[in-house]
Amino acid sequence: MPADTTSGGPLWAVMYHSVADPTDDPYQVTVSPDRLERQLRWLRRRGLTGVSMAELLRARAEGRGAGLVGLTFDDGYADFVTTAVPLLRRYGCTATVFVLPGRPGGTNEWDRLGPRKPLLTEDGVREAAAAGMEIGSHGLLHVDLVTADDATLAAETGRSRELLRALTGTEVGGFCYPYGTVDARVVAAVRAAGYAYGCAIDPGPLTGLLALPRIHVGERDTGLKLTLKRRLHPWRREPVPAAAFAEYARSAAYRASVAGAKAATTAPTAPAVTP
Repeated sequence: MPADTTSGGPLWAVMYHSVADPTDDPYQVTVSPDRLERQLRWLRRRGLTGVSMAELLRARAEGRGAGLVGLTFDDGYADFVTTAVPLLRRYGCTATVFVLPGRPGGTNEWDRLGPRKPLLTEDGVREAAAAGMEIGSHGLLHVDLVTADDATLAAETGRSRELLRALTGTEVGGFCYPYGTVDARVVAAVRAAGYAYGCAIDPGPLTGLLALPRIHVGERDTGLKLTLKRRLHPWRREPVPAAAFAEYARSAAYRASVAGAKAATTAPTAPAVTP
């Protein structure tokens, strides 16, 4: 399978959700803090750095990106700020958290089996942004957009972006499809809402800037399993067309990412651990 670019190889982005005790986890969306730290350490020891999707796409647009891995956290759980962010900063990483502005301070009511987990409040979203994390949209309420009517689809994509821009005061370039479900109609709605990129899971022939593939990483993913997932990734996912990165370079999100990177060079950062 051809690589996404000649310089960076296949685009590799991983998908997390909650970082907490995974004992009661019927949907396999929770990773323990200890496991996350082991996974971040695995990245460091292999010369890899976890970054936000905006940072990863900016690097690819500039013809670089080898050694960068996109880190994403879906749903916007409160433990992202309290547990994930300190670990990410300790290992010199950034990430993208996809939040639900229609449920500030709510819970994951869409998970029928539970357990109920608190979501980020508006202050929590601002705190994540202030810590250098990218804020993206996961829609308003976490609904399957493929089955949504046109009015719901427009609100879930467009209105959620408006709310997050007002909340953070920054550009919101990324969208993440709830449940990973996506079709051509939903991609068109995300484009119309003004997003620069979209994250899916395995979008198949829709793979592109607005339907980027990711792999799930969970509590059972040891270093050996991560190694296997990384090696098999080019064969399990469609490659992202190289033209997608040139398209990203023309977006407002790219310009905002460049400006943010320049600002970050003058801001103090926490020291990263030595692998």
